[in-house]
Amino acid sequence: MKIFITEILDFLLPRLCPACNKKLQPDETAVCSVCLGKIPAADGERLRHEFERKFATKNIISGFTSLYVFEKNKELQGIIHSLKYNQKFLTGKLLGEFLGKEKGKTFSLWQIDFIIPVPLHQLKKNERGYNQSYFIAKGISKATGLKIKAGYLKRKRFTQSQTSLNLKEREENMSGAFTARYTEKLKGRNVLLIDDVITTGATITECGRVLVACGANKIYAAAVAIAD
Repeated sequence: MKIFITEILDFLLPRLCPACNKKLQPDETAVCSVCLGKIPAADGERLRHEFERKFATKNIISGFTSLYVFEKNKELQGIIHSLKYNQKFLTGKLLGEFLGKEKGKTFSLWQIDFIIPVPLHQLKKNERGYNQSYFIAKGISKATGLKIKAGYLKRKRFTQSQTSLNLKEREENMSGAFTARYTEKLKGRNVLLIDDVITTGATITECGRVLVACGANKIYAAAVAIAD
């Protein structure tokens, strides 16, 4: 019955894949299976390498995982773009569910108490209307049962886009950008930070630094994709 209803709705208002712009099949959600199949997975070796590069020496993030490898001008870029700028909330939830199902055992080993999506500054959130990382977190929550505590971390300083900055500039750009709230509820907790794409790790590390300073036990991170 659900597929039948979807077929009728698709006839009236076709759903398109954000990566290839082709019509989705009734049994496809948000992204077509062909495009999903083209996205390179982040294997264990790559994840270990990225953790060493981005987090190991800072001693803030205790563990890190991701589903995919981000490639410019490829399928995942179009998918993430649709989530961030075109209000494709279902895309975020779908990616989050994939992440939760694939990495659920890892989250259990980490003994995660709750999820915190990396926050946007209020000006950016007002402009966009939503935080894309929150919808990814919702998908993870649906797949794992982990609770989301979006209000526990706030971006207090508006920062310029990180796209054109090198690692040192990104770290300086993020320094002092976040503050924690409900600090008593953070003490002794294991927190899972969620973002869409992690490039240098500067944002995640700064978020983690604030949470650790407030007494959180261990900070872990997960993202839909990792990028060079």
